Amino acid sequence: MSTQTDSKTYFAHDTAVIDENCVIGDATKIWHFSHIMSDCVIGKHCNLGQNVVVSPKVVLGDNVKVQNNVSIYTGVICEDDVFLGPSVVFTNVSNPRSAVSRRDKFEKTLVKKGATIGANATIICGNTIGKYAFIGAGAVVTKNVNDYALVVGNPSAQSGWMSEQGCKLDFNKEGIAICAESNEEYRLHNNQVSKI
Repeated sequence: MSTQTDSKTYFAHDTAVIDENCVIGDATKIWHFSHIMSDCVIGKHCNLGQNVVVSPKVVLGDNVKVQNNVSIYTGVICEDDVFLGPSVVFTNVSNPRSAVSRRDKFEKTLVKKGATIGANATIICGNTIGKYAFIGAGAVVTKNVNDYALVVGNPSAQSGWMSEQGCKLDFNKEGIAICAESNEEYRLHNNQVSKI
């Protein structure tokens, strides 16, 4: 098992495989049978569950939570505080063929700060998941998702808005909503949500 320094400041289970040239932040935990491939950057205080695959050059920010059986392929960037539910899958080629090599055509996918992606969701490459967006379990995301948007279904469609706490927002006639948990206020204007 290789680490980025001689003094390991993260935890990796004995069954985890960590390839060369990875940078892994302080207090991150990598659990059973996970494989972290070369040239990955994983931030501080992350938690990667059992049987997670992180392909070469993936970037995960700080405090990213990755549940069991998640596949994160080259081209994916997850910013801070992202949650990836069990068995989430990312793609990185729009038109894969077994007999055609497209390793030089991997498409980028950006998951912005605080976003949640529910269990068994599939994220088609080339899209951006907005900050604090909430992708419902089993959704298939085929296009960009707005900040704070709640999307569900296959293909996914927006069905509402979510607060930073993960509560559904109900906007009044003036376009104002209050989070049931935090009491923070949000404004809806021109199909965009912002925290007041």
